[in-house]
Amino acid sequence: MQEFYRLTDEFLAVWREIAAGETADFQGDYLNIQSGKLLFPTIQKPHPPLWFGGSSPIAQEIAAKHVDVYLTWGEPPEQVAQKIASVRRLAAAQGRTLRFGIRLHVIVRETESQAWDAANNLIRYVDEDAIAKTQQAYARMDSEGQRRMKELHNGSREALEISPNLWAGIGLVRGGAGTALVGDPDTVAQRMLEYQEIGIDTFIFSGYPHLEEAYRVAELLFPRLPLDNQPTLEPQLLSPFGEVVANQEFPKQQIATVD
Repeated sequence: MQEFYRLTDEFLAVWREIAAGETADFQGDYLNIQSGKLLFPTIQKPHPPLWFGGSSPIAQEIAAKHVDVYLTWGEPPEQVAQKIASVRRLAAAQGRTLRFGIRLHVIVRETESQAWDAANNLIRYVDEDAIAKTQQAYARMDSEGQRRMKELHNGSREALEISPNLWAGIGLVRGGAGTALVGDPDTVAQRMLEYQEIGIDTFIFSGYPHLEEAYRVAELLFPRLPLDNQPTLEPQLLSPFGEVVANQEFPKQQIATVD
């Protein structure tokens, strides 16, 4: 895993340089680049924003050096706050500042009891043998983030609400993001605001089944969130083939559609 991140460090150093329109000459332990450059300039300047997740010390070190948004999985707020503080310190040592995001599932229903029923139904037919085999497989992974996810529940159904309205049941049989915010719309919105207060400004949500949960989030949760002041993307002019036309100045209201 250390080598993986050292390679990532070299790649991102080169990527940031050539994405900013420069010509890169780089000789590292893993990469050898001579006169590297992009044939087509990027729309976003100096380069497209980098998003990155990783809980290990070396992952946080790489994030502090290179990325724009550091992502964490859905751990309890106090643990997320510690991660944010650590990455902020590392970034400050590099003369940089970062934004922070969180990756979570969400189970929102009109009432609290309906939401918890939906959560428990997700793992209703998962037997103990399946949980044990899955947890054994995760224990062999060289991943600090997966280790932290596993420690939230330790393979047990007994105490899956690891923080108010933060449920770790998904992590019993799923790798990666293994927690969900569970509750009625007002409660889930309040938990989101608690994460915002410690520095999270971006939420990446999913659910099971995805389409149905997306509708529930839009219909039940969005009206409870302070979304009025969020910036909107400027429209981009598209070519007849669907590509965004780069390096052009167009009136803000001009949008081309492709039938």
